[in-house]
Amino acid sequence: MKRNIKKVAVIGSGIMGSGIACHFANIGVEVLLLDIVPRELTDKEKQKKLSLEDKVVRNRIVNDNLASALKSNPSPVYHKKFAGRIATGNLEDNISEITDADWIIEVVVERLDIKKKVFEQIEQHRTPGTLVTSNTSGIPIHFMSEGRSEDFQQHFCGTHFFNPARYLKLFEIIPGPKTSDEVLDFLNNYGDKFLGKTSVVAKDTPAFIGNRIGIFGIMSLFHQVKEMELTIEEVDKLTGPVIGRPKSATFRTVDVVGLDTLVHVANGLYENCPDDEAHELFKLPGFINTMMENKWLGSKTGQGFYKKIKDKDGKSEILSLDLDTMEYRPRKKAAFATLELTKTIDRPIDRFKVLVDGKDKAGDFYRKNFSAMFAYVSNRIPEITEDLYKIDDAMKAGFGWENGPFEIWDAIGVEKGLEIMKAEGHAPAAWVNEMLSSGNDSFYTVKEGATCFYDIPSKSQKKVPGQDAFIILNNIRESKKVWNNSEAVIEDLGDGILNLEFQSKMNTIGGGVLQGINKAIDLAEKEYAGLVIGNQDANFSVGANLGMIFMMAVEQEYDELNMAIKMFQDTMMRVRYSAIPVVVAPHGMTLGGGCEMSMHADKVVAAAETYIGLVEFGVGVIPGGGGSKEMTLRAADTFKKDDVELNVLREYFLTIGMAKVATSAYEAYDFGILQKGKDSIVVNKDRQIAEAKKHALLLAEAGYTQPIHRKDVKVLGKQALGMFLVGTDSMYAGKYISEHDKKIANKLAYVMAGGDLSEATHVSEQYLLDLEREAFLSLCTERKTLERIQHMLKTGKPLRN
Repeated sequence: MKRNIKKVAVIGSGIMGSGIACHFANIGVEVLLLDIVPRELTDKEKQKKLSLEDKVVRNRIVNDNLASALKSNPSPVYHKKFAGRIATGNLEDNISEITDADWIIEVVVERLDIKKKVFEQIEQHRTPGTLVTSNTSGIPIHFMSEGRSEDFQQHFCGTHFFNPARYLKLFEIIPGPKTSDEVLDFLNNYGDKFLGKTSVVAKDTPAFIGNRIGIFGIMSLFHQVKEMELTIEEVDKLTGPVIGRPKSATFRTVDVVGLDTLVHVANGLYENCPDDEAHELFKLPGFINTMMENKWLGSKTGQGFYKKIKDKDGKSEILSLDLDTMEYRPRKKAAFATLELTKTIDRPIDRFKVLVDGKDKAGDFYRKNFSAMFAYVSNRIPEITEDLYKIDDAMKAGFGWENGPFEIWDAIGVEKGLEIMKAEGHAPAAWVNEMLSSGNDSFYTVKEGATCFYDIPSKSQKKVPGQDAFIILNNIRESKKVWNNSEAVIEDLGDGILNLEFQSKMNTIGGGVLQGINKAIDLAEKEYAGLVIGNQDANFSVGANLGMIFMMAVEQEYDELNMAIKMFQDTMMRVRYSAIPVVVAPHGMTLGGGCEMSMHADKVVAAAETYIGLVEFGVGVIPGGGGSKEMTLRAADTFKKDDVELNVLREYFLTIGMAKVATSAYEAYDFGILQKGKDSIVVNKDRQIAEAKKHALLLAEAGYTQPIHRKDVKVLGKQALGMFLVGTDSMYAGKYISEHDKKIANKLAYVMAGGDLSEATHVSEQYLLDLEREAFLSLCTERKTLERIQHMLKTGKPLRN
């Protein structure tokens, strides 16, 4: 049976329900969001002389909840206009409208009795064959569908999204006793392909996979922090980016999620998992009980493990909770010798061997932490899942870990992990030793470009399902490598398409990357059909190598700097004017030079979560790799007879001048950075390289012809320049910008006006590139610019003068 999801009904509009509704709206689905009818009027409603029968009152709960979600930061929608795809209503007046929904998702309070009443209502109105799922985070699925019809039970299961639904990729699918295989297969595919999720089919066990392992990890840390006399700052330092976890690490994450949420799940595990060998670990330590009593629940109550206050000067300050005194104090800096040893190791997966060998408190912490986790995850198979890769997938997608527990164990070495476990008093499940005895010395292997996992029943390595739609660069980097230097590698993706992958720090664009781009185009023009420029790191590129620019400017090596900028420009122009199609695949942070590269591609295949923009103003310069030229060209291409051309040009000028960064690929269309009808967006980043390859092939097979250099770019000359200069004078006079900001803006104005030409003129791209490069270089001689670059290099944040 083929299913098309055109309309989804979401029952329950709280944080999770509204978030789920917004994400379905993100992917173009019509959404009906319903909630209960209020039983009392608010004071404001009474003042307006409204009654409980007025529609605005009856829909108040759902509308207020959705409005609150849409105001949240980061936004739950890719673009604010997508919220228009959501209709709201209530469970009394609008429940009959679920008849034409293709999928009904229940997201009400975590009480079985209430959920069962909702399902009773749903069954009265749903069309047979319609999917019905629950977003429960822990109530057993088999209890929920009791007493429902056979058709209902066959089309019912759990679909557990993680909050926030837009950003966290885990999508747990939990079958009920009678859920059909067709429904499970459909949801598994839909979650991956349409929702952009990592779909994981879990067993109907307490807290399923993600929360079972994740809450164990957090509760384990709660007990260790007191045992090892660690501060919360130290734990957050040890459990953050250094091991490939989010910056919020442990305690800050709990503050964001809410301590009450974590306690609810932990209590559920304590009550429902009496035979779990770590049962006592789910018992709340004393300091957590105190925090619950004091309602120190985190961000929602204004204080948790951290508390934000204003000091005597009115400046914000963050205090930390001392777990011994249970009082807030100024934050303490955390430092460990073991962490210093990892500073030269770029990838977290390569740090674990060093971390577990540490001779200080950090080393002790990691040995205790990882040994407990390794023992726990090995003993959860086959209880929560038959397949170890599902545990890793759940932790990466649901908790933002870069590497799952079994991947970390592999990185340390399976036998080394067993040694650490024995020393710490932990024992693995029997199957781990059986795996080693069978000749398998790792949980994962790579065979013919595919990731394989150790399958316990067969005692052999099997291919992880679902990879056929993906190209995993990590699996082919060595076997399909065509060329590399220290900053870039070229891989053969097959079918005549090459891929260029950056390997510099944070994928900055310097000489090595530029050499790689030119080499990739050389090779493709001679022997291949097309080129993809893409990687699978956290971010596509944070821009040009500022350190290189800073050193050249400080040493006043302006000829060398001029040559470096010209090489950057020439390389971007080569991306546009090569004899083969070049497809760029941006994702995550795509800033400055990364944005310029995308704008010069034949086609962009962007991940929906792409944060792209020309941010050079923040470091005191203008875009110098073709970005200023390109925005001028794009403005000119949108001039129409009935347009006020100056207004159009001003919008493009402001995009650069305000250093606008799109909060999604969809918003990048508004900024003119992505182009509708030419560039495309994929929701699941894992599919991005494969999708980019398809488009490169399509362009090649359609008979790609090398474009002709543009010499017809309309610039407005003195008319535009005068407008811009008046504007910057006004902004400076009003103290909205500094003198240096004004100088940068005037330089950009000169470029985008095409200089001080006496009238509108058609010029070449090279003419604009020369103006751009001259302006960029002149700004690099400014002391204020060098201060900004230096500040950016030190802090990673722009400095405003």
